[in-house]
Amino acid sequence: MEFRYFLSMRVFITFAFLIQYVVAGWEIYSITKDPLSLGLIGLAEAIPAIGIALYAGHLADISNKRNLLIAALFGMLISSIGLTLFTSDYMRQINTDATTVLLMYVFIFTTGLARGFYGPTATSIIPQIVLPQKTFTQNKTNKIQALDSIDEEELMDGESQKIQNQQLIKASTMNTTIWQMSAIIGPALGGFIYAGFGMTVSMAIVVICIITGIILFTQVASKPAVQKNNTEPILDRLKEGIRFVFQNKIILTALSLDMFSVLFGGAVALLPVFAEDILACGPQGLGILRAMPSLGAVITISYISWKKIPGKVGHTLLWAVAGFGLTIILFGLSTNFYLSLVLLFLNGAFDSVSVVIRSNIIQILTPDSMRGRVAAVNTMFIGSSNELGAFESGLAARLMGTVPSVVFGGTVTLLIVGFTAVKAKAIKTFSY
Repeated sequence: MEFRYFLSMRVFITFAFLIQYVVAGWEIYSITKDPLSLGLIGLAEAIPAIGIALYAGHLADISNKRNLLIAALFGMLISSIGLTLFTSDYMRQINTDATTVLLMYVFIFTTGLARGFYGPTATSIIPQIVLPQKTFTQNKTNKIQALDSIDEEELMDGESQKIQNQQLIKASTMNTTIWQMSAIIGPALGGFIYAGFGMTVSMAIVVICIITGIILFTQVASKPAVQKNNTEPILDRLKEGIRFVFQNKIILTALSLDMFSVLFGGAVALLPVFAEDILACGPQGLGILRAMPSLGAVITISYISWKKIPGKVGHTLLWAVAGFGLTIILFGLSTNFYLSLVLLFLNGAFDSVSVVIRSNIIQILTPDSMRGRVAAVNTMFIGSSNELGAFESGLAARLMGTVPSVVFGGTVTLLIVGFTAVKAKAIKTFSY
């Protein structure tokens, strides 16, 4: 039941974030007409999220994760309320366009700060919600029975560990599926609401979604810290988390491949430019364009959940990222709205495979005592690839033009896959 409340919270928070992302991007581009301004949205959110992530992961490991997550959600709420107020018609009459854009960046920055705490905590709390307080093992009749106590070394072997891995993989896949399903509705909803009612109503709905998410998550019981009364210096603990990731070749390769491919191959930040200047489909079309990758992701993840990923998942990861890069190139060259929808659908399908594999690798290979810090490093990698990727896309679009910049990014992604396939041989043979 608690996991259902957690997933429900994720739905509304994802709605809130993506509606805000769509309407803020459209509003800023409608004012500036500069693709770099869209890249600055990513930069404004990435700087605080990445900067605070390691400390947030440290807090997640030594604090009550439920309470920390609620605090992060309240931070997002305050930021969205500020964005709602300062983009209202009344404030737009008082402030200049330049001031309005600047204030929007300020509240996007504070949203990134809150997300810096939200990301590592939301990822690391899943095992505490999903796995029972008592560990499980299998008796002679193949029935699962709870044990009152079991040594940590025993947990790492046999059927008990297999059961926990299966539970974590299932929970991680469900979490990704719920996020992607929400990401289908959120952008499209944001586009239609913005087109019909404007910025203020759109942001008011964002605020309502965040409040609903907070209420739902308060139904989750308190989750005590995994490491109590830890006296190790903070800097040493942060180094320990980074060291663990960089010494684990499988985790490091999966994170690096995701980071660099999305860093150069992300065209989502430029969708307002495509919607207005290339495809001429308006804010409604922008919402649909923004939702198509998530639609492809949901269908693909649903298939993965049913059939599972066959063979060596590391090998599949490389092919998925290659497909991601190829669809980005073709999308950049497309001038047909419907063809662009298909390509974005396929792009999301390929991306979802890499997301599921990476999420499962992290959940399985990370010890409980380090989940917060490893999730923080994951947030830094993924945050840098998404938000800094948005900045890279905006800057490249200004220097090279929109279409050449997208084609260039997709090409770099393919080169990164080829380099990884040659140099990182361990990932090619990895299975779970």
